[in-house]
Amino acid sequence: MTVYVLCIFLPLIGAIVAGFFGRAIGDRASQIVTCGCMIGSAVLAVPIFIEVALGGGVRTIELFPWFVSGDFTAAWALKFDTLSAVMVLTVSVVASAIHVYSVGYMAHDKSIPRFMAYLNLFTFFMLVLVTAANFMQLFFGWEGVGLVSYLLIGFWYDRSSACAAAIKAFLVNRVGDFGFALGIIGVFWLFGSVDFDTVFAAAPAMAGKEFVALGLSTDALTFVCMLLFVGAMGKSAQIVLHTWLPDAMEGPTPVSALIHAATMVTAGVFMVCRLSPMFEYAPSALALVAIVGATTAFFAATIGMVQNDIKRVIAYSTCSQLGYMFFAAGVSAYPAAIFHLMTHAYFKALLFLGAGSVIHAMSNEQDMRKMGGIWRKIPITYAVMWIGSLALAGIPFFAGFYSKDMILESAWGAHTAQGQYAFWLGIVAAILTAFYSWRLLFLTFHGRPRADRRTMEHVHESPPIMIVPLVFLAVGAIFAGWLGYDRFVGEHMGEFWRGAILILPGNAALENAHHSPRWVQVLPIAVALAGIAGAYVAYMQRPDLPGIIAARLRPLYLFVLNKWYFDELYDRIFVRPAHALGRGFWKAGDGEIIDGVGPDGLAAATLDLSRRAVRLQSGYLYHYAFAMLIGVVALITWYLYGRS
Repeated sequence: MTVYVLCIFLPLIGAIVAGFFGRAIGDRASQIVTCGCMIGSAVLAVPIFIEVALGGGVRTIELFPWFVSGDFTAAWALKFDTLSAVMVLTVSVVASAIHVYSVGYMAHDKSIPRFMAYLNLFTFFMLVLVTAANFMQLFFGWEGVGLVSYLLIGFWYDRSSACAAAIKAFLVNRVGDFGFALGIIGVFWLFGSVDFDTVFAAAPAMAGKEFVALGLSTDALTFVCMLLFVGAMGKSAQIVLHTWLPDAMEGPTPVSALIHAATMVTAGVFMVCRLSPMFEYAPSALALVAIVGATTAFFAATIGMVQNDIKRVIAYSTCSQLGYMFFAAGVSAYPAAIFHLMTHAYFKALLFLGAGSVIHAMSNEQDMRKMGGIWRKIPITYAVMWIGSLALAGIPFFAGFYSKDMILESAWGAHTAQGQYAFWLGIVAAILTAFYSWRLLFLTFHGRPRADRRTMEHVHESPPIMIVPLVFLAVGAIFAGWLGYDRFVGEHMGEFWRGAILILPGNAALENAHHSPRWVQVLPIAVALAGIAGAYVAYMQRPDLPGIIAARLRPLYLFVLNKWYFDELYDRIFVRPAHALGRGFWKAGDGEIIDGVGPDGLAAATLDLSRRAVRLQSGYLYHYAFAMLIGVVALITWYLYGRS
């Protein structure tokens, strides 16, 4: 039991020490404590994974009663099954590499203890989320990662762009979280409990149960699952609620890696898979998950093709890959979704940290148009970026090949309309992914140098403290898919996921994937190679070609470059009206009515009366004598007539 508890709470201990005592113990000690706690958590996650996932030692550890109100109780408990064991191992291992990398990347920052404390706290909340045994604890971890993401994105608070990005992330996530909170309320209303085991056991009986709202009859379980999925859309940056994710690049690069690889954005995918015993009995909700995921995979990939900021290209790649995970869950291929989540954590963290190494070498330059011709100067960074890109594109036999292809084959194997929609959009997204990945490599490392001479003279490889995590993650990006395939989605899948994920017998997408035609298996690889070839022609052989195409297809190019105008649309529909409404309430309501009648009005009336009273004090003796005479007359008049 101690091992399980320490694995989750060690990052919290590190956050408390660095956060409250960082100034006293200094930068180096804060780094040692936080990295030590994170690595300790990762080390403890290994025997937990062996015992729980490989050995079948499923257990729930109740720590203490958390909420007690009448008949309602919710305990703080740690649920360890295969799903949570996989997540704990992935989160802790990848986060450990990012923590160590941060020691070198943030070496010259003035707030090192605060940064390291935030990283530890962020990881703690994610570990709480993935080990939650009930919806209340899940929501606690959910909101915790949202809060700390705000602190991390806006870490450099002296930059207005970072503050704006942090606020945007916080507000957009609140939209999704409102739907998530309503979903949890709906769960309690339907089941009378927020405990996972209780709710999952009662879910089959709730299938088909309807409720009437505003005169409309709706399937209760489907409606609740859709509300819960709204929360997942916000946290995992799916289309409509995705706009915060690219702006999160304003935070330090390790933050981008932590948010985009193993933690926050994967919370929505984990939540849908954790709630598979509910979603399986809500097929309409699952169809929505598949459609939204497939649309996001395609949408984000189109935008990634034309971005010029190296981190934003990788950010939209994350958004697209999350779409793959969601449409896998939407066709009931939950193991494939988690498999891709795990492999993606390694190669996406590798790509982000590799981009950080490039930025470090280029004196904080992030625009790929101002790079080029640097691969000989930073050969290790160049090599690991190739490995990450090969894994992302799904090239055999890198990690992404095993998981991404299984998702596409499962979408085909679903034999449903939404499955076919997801399959073909996933194929299109695959060719776009390969194209923008090699566009990044060619613009960043190849061609003639486009930076100024002073910058080029200072290009150098990152220090060992940054290189070692890159090499470690590169190993994961190569071997994670091969090592996990058999148990995650292969022959031993059933015994590996026992009880952690429910797939109804009629939903055989994953089983059908193993019997897919040869063309379905080969097509993702073929389109990936075509995407790489296209990028090579456009950016190596004919570097003038992208400009020609952009000029001829200018409306389409501007549409994609401006991210489908989602930000402009939201600014017009939500931001400006809200600003106008707020200004109206401020000026008319608060300023003219409340302040005008209230404190400002009383003050003005008092000032007016005092000014009138001042006018009576003229300083002339005859004025005072006349006033005294009036007073005497009034007194005599009252004496003569007032008493009668």
